[in-house]
Amino acid sequence: MKTSRSYRQTARAEASEQTRRRIIEAAFALQAERLSAEISLDDVAERAGVSVQTVLRRFGSKAALIEESIRWINAEIAEERRAPAGDVPAAIHALLDHYEKRGDFALLMLAQENAYDHVRQLSDAGKGTHRTWVAEVFGPYLPHGAGRRDELLDLLVVATDVYTWKLLRRDRGLTRKETENRITTLVTALLPQLTTEATTGKESS
Repeated sequence: MKTSRSYRQTARAEASEQTRRRIIEAAFALQAERLSAEISLDDVAERAGVSVQTVLRRFGSKAALIEESIRWINAEIAEERRAPAGDVPAAIHALLDHYEKRGDFALLMLAQENAYDHVRQLSDAGKGTHRTWVAEVFGPYLPHGAGRRDELLDLLVVATDVYTWKLLRRDRGLTRKETENRITTLVTALLPQLTTEATTGKESS
């Protein structure tokens, strides 16, 4: 009897979590399509296949739901961009994979950061996450002096920023491969060690 009751409780908990995840994913999907002001709880409920009352019972308000959905996607983004420290080609390839999947959403969020406080706060968190990623991935090539290190880190953040991807991929209409090559060129130019290593490798071979 206890086993049966425990099974039912586990099944209910799993179903509840699946519903919560479905609502969050629906909210995120809508944010990738339109501005936050254009998204209603009815839209979210319809996309998730639940009632508005269920959405409110889970999250309390539209603002709380939007905030939770962006937190969720930030965690997904961190996993998507994961790359070994010092492996620049792998890092840039993972970054381009991420931008191809999420870049347009990121740009839509950035366009709203001055209009919605919760979007601005989470956008700021995203910018911090990107800078941390750059520091970790390119850490082995960064100088130890604080001043020079910060300067180089700033430049690498710009070279790998979503707006740089937009300028090349969307505005210039370059292919994904061309965009990846150009960003790699920018990063390599900022990290002379990479050029030296590549030259040394060619000479030794």
